[in-house]
Amino acid sequence: MGMTITQKLIKSHLVSGEMIPGTQVGLKIDQTLTQDATGTMAYLELESMDIDRVKTELSVAYIDHNTLQTGFENADDHRFIQSVAKKRGIRFSRPGNGICHQVHLERFGKPGKTLIGSDSHTPTGGGIGMFAMGAGGLDVAVAMGGGTYYITMPKVVKVNLSGKLNPWVAAKDVILEVLRIETVKGGVGKVFEYCGEGVKSLSVPERATITNMGAELGATTSVFPSDEVTKDFLKAQKREEDWIELKADPDAVYDEEISIDLSSLVPMAAQPHMPDRVKSVSEIGKIKVDQVCIGSCTNSSLLDMMKVAAILKGKTVCPTVSLSIAPGSKQVLNMIAKNGALSDMIDAGARILESACGPCIGMGQSPNSKGISLRTFNRNFEGRSGTKDAGIYLVSPEVAAASALTGYLTDPRELGEFPVIELADEFIINDNMIELPASPEEAKDLEILYGPNIKPFPSSSPLEDSIEAKAILKVGDDITTDHIMPAGAKILPYRSNIPYLSKFCFAVCDESFSERIKAEGKGFIIGGANYGQGSSREHAALVPLYLGVKAVITKSFARIHCANLINAGILPLNFVNPDDYDKLDQGDELCLVDVKDSIINDSPVTLKNITKDESYELKYDLSQRQKDIIIAGGLLNYTKESTRR
Repeated sequence: MGMTITQKLIKSHLVSGEMIPGTQVGLKIDQTLTQDATGTMAYLELESMDIDRVKTELSVAYIDHNTLQTGFENADDHRFIQSVAKKRGIRFSRPGNGICHQVHLERFGKPGKTLIGSDSHTPTGGGIGMFAMGAGGLDVAVAMGGGTYYITMPKVVKVNLSGKLNPWVAAKDVILEVLRIETVKGGVGKVFEYCGEGVKSLSVPERATITNMGAELGATTSVFPSDEVTKDFLKAQKREEDWIELKADPDAVYDEEISIDLSSLVPMAAQPHMPDRVKSVSEIGKIKVDQVCIGSCTNSSLLDMMKVAAILKGKTVCPTVSLSIAPGSKQVLNMIAKNGALSDMIDAGARILESACGPCIGMGQSPNSKGISLRTFNRNFEGRSGTKDAGIYLVSPEVAAASALTGYLTDPRELGEFPVIELADEFIINDNMIELPASPEEAKDLEILYGPNIKPFPSSSPLEDSIEAKAILKVGDDITTDHIMPAGAKILPYRSNIPYLSKFCFAVCDESFSERIKAEGKGFIIGGANYGQGSSREHAALVPLYLGVKAVITKSFARIHCANLINAGILPLNFVNPDDYDKLDQGDELCLVDVKDSIINDSPVTLKNITKDESYELKYDLSQRQKDIIIAGGLLNYTKESTRR
């Protein structure tokens, strides 16, 4: 029996376990990346492990999230990361060099390699045939130290693409169609592997758009073949030697299959406040638009920028619309500056932002109150833009540019013939904004530079025999990491300061949460289905750890957040009977009876509701290693204990 691309990638990196879906496998990691919103904590964790030099083939630290410097905090974090990178053997991508996923695709990604990053959109690398996954910062730190990365062996979904995209229809519409079919819960425990004749018609930037936003499916990752299109892209980046062919065997067997005829797709949009609320632009209708933002790691490639510039050329942005554009990398910005596309954007009235994440993570460009904002981004969670009552729609660059001109949500096919776009055969290569690390000999004398806002990693304690605490908060389905630990310009500068950050925990759901759990000293969180979807930010686990959350009890978890809870030493538990969720109320006094013995003996956990004199059976999906991590009180404790043996 033949193998899928996914199975080939996993097999070639398998360190432990068997490739049986649902069981845990350990993988050797070739490359890592971090960004500054999660990187400071990741490098604090790396420093706590006393590792002199990273052991991966390549590790890169990017500065792209917290680039708005309204105080010393972000600049101090950047200086800290730069000093660690120099000393520990990590390449450092300076502020202004671009968004981590865009730059990594351009300059470092290699077909056939494994990559984990402390950002949930790391699967962008699947666009060139990498097995690329988002992970918590602690997992990335362990991998940098040479440790194995563990995942549940995924099922593989074949996405069979046929036909070719029509003019004005984009790669963004492909992934929006997949989200419409599968929903934000549909990818949990799965890899989406793109196959079929339609693949050949998609460029690497288009493939990367699809794999990037595959994160919104809850998938482990997404992957495309590495073919002649991939080879041409790497050749244009002067990296042809990095290319290998990678494809599924003709008789490969998949767990599931969906088919999409590219020629049948039309321009689409995801409506507020979830990426799977997808309808065609014509179905939604001509709603008035206040703001358009083009960029993010999803749609900021040279191809995207050239399309936008061609649509805007010789025209003027509607007076009632604010249009901002952020090219994804210095390379992209440099090329559109030299070929005239940047001038076309500026002439049309676009506001040009730096090559960074910016508005996508609430770092500036918040819409007006009750405003409608069209964005080429990957998430439209409530409040993520910085304006809680704004309506955020996710669209392609074509829809965004057309709508910026008309002032209302516009099907770009109404603009007539698609403009001719000429792309360069070669990219401008200038890596002068990527700082190389010091040699091992030079590194011995280098100092790690800490700022006053950088606080220690929160401590945890081993699992107690039984745990008694209140249900301090009860929330519903599809709670995102933005609900748990919000992003935005006001909060992101404190990502390295867990005590201060704790003031904002769950503020989107309940502004009193932080004070209430501090008063209690500990508590349980009760959640619905798909709890913790969205970003890889481990702060959504570290802050609850700091506040005293002992367990999170839900109908189901999103993959990365569940792993982050385990790493933090917080028990992730599920109801055996989902209806028991309805029997619990916020404020109920609860007890996890003999929970340590239950975990050790692999038996169900009993949750006693002392307030209502009821008991419920709970289950968990933990490997033996994860049980040991929970019992030790988290991955850091477990790692330290392991090194002492």
